[in-house]
Amino acid sequence: MTALLTLAIMATMSQATYEPTWESLDTRPNPQWFEDAKFGIFIHWGVYSVPAWGPRERYSEWYWHDMQNKNGETWQFHVETYGEDFHYQDFAPMFKAEMYDPDLWADIFERSGAKYVVLTSKHHEGFSLWPDDNNWNWNARDIGPHRDLLGDLTEAVRARGLRMGYYYSFYEWFNPLYRSDVDRYVDQYMLPQLKDLVERYQPDLVWPDGEWDHPYTTWRSTEFLAWLFNESSAPDDVAINDRWGRGTRSIHGGFATPEYQHRSDGPLMDGARFEECQGMGKSFGYNRNERAEDYRSTTELLELLIDTVSRGGNLLLDIGPTADGRIPEIMQERLLDMGAWLDVNGEAIYATTRWDDAPEVEGVRFTRKDNAVYAICLEWPGAELTLPNVADATAVNASLLGYDGAIETEVAADAVTLRIPCIPVDKMPCRHAWAFRLTLE
Repeated sequence: MTALLTLAIMATMSQATYEPTWESLDTRPNPQWFEDAKFGIFIHWGVYSVPAWGPRERYSEWYWHDMQNKNGETWQFHVETYGEDFHYQDFAPMFKAEMYDPDLWADIFERSGAKYVVLTSKHHEGFSLWPDDNNWNWNARDIGPHRDLLGDLTEAVRARGLRMGYYYSFYEWFNPLYRSDVDRYVDQYMLPQLKDLVERYQPDLVWPDGEWDHPYTTWRSTEFLAWLFNESSAPDDVAINDRWGRGTRSIHGGFATPEYQHRSDGPLMDGARFEECQGMGKSFGYNRNERAEDYRSTTELLELLIDTVSRGGNLLLDIGPTADGRIPEIMQERLLDMGAWLDVNGEAIYATTRWDDAPEVEGVRFTRKDNAVYAICLEWPGAELTLPNVADATAVNASLLGYDGAIETEVAADAVTLRIPCIPVDKMPCRHAWAFRLTLE
């Protein structure tokens, strides 16, 4: 997209006034920064990071919820490890984040090639990671770290030129007001809390969750969004997801949020306005019960990124820090490996679009930017790469990203063949997937 068109879209967004209806709100364009970013970091961190445990196929951040099943694995682990009289709230003073270094986190995120970060400001357990006056003694200032975890990371991330967003859970499992009177909960607690988060930190992205218990009218989502776009201190190009109430996913909001590729049908998915969110293993929060084989390899994570971007979406890849504030080494390694690949091949990822006419070729994914098509091979193609000539090209200029040598091409009516030179292993531009730039004539 040209700079002038981008500025025109931003001007439109800043000048528009939105009514608290989906008919009005859904006319708002998705911010271009989000469309171009392609890769973001999700962070699940909270009191649940202290026990940091769940069955290997479960989310560890659901620990408090899963404790309620007295026949379940989580309760059995809890009793054996902490005792039957140890309550979930007793974990809060143990959530100290004493080794938390937000500058180090931000450095890792920048080196990973990610362009934005989404932190769980408050998960379903209700614990706030900022000094939350709406949530006495259940926030990171009053208990545990005694620190503004969210604010410190926001400052460090933005200093690196990355965008900062916040996950926020609408519902709370065991909040007495939520369980007794949801309308009062929304009016007197949830909306003031969410607005405080926005006004304090001006997020680039608002990522709600826990919406499924009630329709958007109960959460007063359209009212909040009209305030967010028209009156709040958030940037004019703030991005939003689709989790605004039961039945809104993939239908209303800025972009759809398939989770571990559980995709629902809707206009956002059809329009390639989506963000796939997944952890490196089976959990979002750090799970001590997971083993090395539960974590996907760098190759698998890069294939997830490439496949997602080829379909027009973003990847929000999760990490689960430890209770003392460290990013586990295996997660750091994966992120840095992805950054090394993106250093070479980012041209085929960032600011690209889905190629609507892309052929189906096993082991190859396609993206498009301006007058170039990128064929990203998940495995080394060998001496030749033959692709269907779906664009009816008469000539094709080809190059391999990260390699200075020439790539010869042969163009026929039905196929384009790339002659791949024999490149020594130590001269390969990267180790995982290889992107060929094709300029069609």
